[in-house]
Amino acid sequence: MKKILEISQLTKSFDKNCAVNHIDFSIYEGEILCLLGPNGAGKSTTIHMLSGIMKKDTGTIAFMQQDIQSHLRQYQQALGFVPQDIALYEDLTAWQNIHFFASLYGLKGEVLNQAVYDAITFAGLMDRKYDKVKTFSGGMKRRLNIACAIAHHPKFVIMDEPTVGIDPQSRNHILSSIKQLQAEGMTVLYTTHYMEEVEEISDRIIIMDHGEIIAEGTKEQLKANIAKECQYIIHIDHIENLDLDEFYKIAGIQKVMQDKNELQVTTLKDIENLNSIIEELMRQKQHIQKLTTNETNLETVFLKLTGRRLRDSI
Repeated sequence: MKKILEISQLTKSFDKNCAVNHIDFSIYEGEILCLLGPNGAGKSTTIHMLSGIMKKDTGTIAFMQQDIQSHLRQYQQALGFVPQDIALYEDLTAWQNIHFFASLYGLKGEVLNQAVYDAITFAGLMDRKYDKVKTFSGGMKRRLNIACAIAHHPKFVIMDEPTVGIDPQSRNHILSSIKQLQAEGMTVLYTTHYMEEVEEISDRIIIMDHGEIIAEGTKEQLKANIAKECQYIIHIDHIENLDLDEFYKIAGIQKVMQDKNELQVTTLKDIENLNSIIEELMRQKQHIQKLTTNETNLETVFLKLTGRRLRDSI
């Protein structure tokens, strides 16, 4: 895959506090990369440096193999930035807002009008194009915010928590729109505090904490690296007669708990012992009603790496 952005030894400090500490990573053309981290992780500082809003202390940020500071104007032409705080003119219409922001990139005449038309259609706001933004719901403003950022057809889009505080319908529209942007060839760097969004749209994930990158990979890779254990949930009859100590004689068993008619067996994933667990239940004359497996999810990965849940950082 072709690298569209390459970050090397990037650092930023405020007084004596190191917010970003010599991080390295790349963003590949056409991917959706989710950048995650709890409050204070350095995520926002990193985004502001990548957007050109904030100057780095040391390190390099190269877009298409060119340093962004040396080619800042060229980089900004290829960049779309959706800030966490909505940046719109409330007393202007939806059409006027997109028209203004798209014109800043040098679009003029019919090209500009077509870009505005395409962007407002993309946002699903054509029927409200002549309404003032102050009459819009929070979800509509978020969608318009994105439309303003992508009207000039950037190669690379940074989206900083674009779904904060909106209704489920608008959230679904935005997530579908992001996948549409990817299908059209755009590269997206996305931050969020909603892990279900990461599950739905991410091609790759980077997790930051204390100014450093602590994990990187696809959803499957991160889960596999963390998940050394799995849990079987077994619903059985007459659990009050069960001898739990016998299960600890089976190789790989880490923990056995019971809750009403539910048996919870935690075991090492690398050891094949399900047959032995079932045989032990049969030996104890138990009838299995249902057996399910609890697999590691991204929220579990994040909690193990940072000690906090992603949503707790809102």
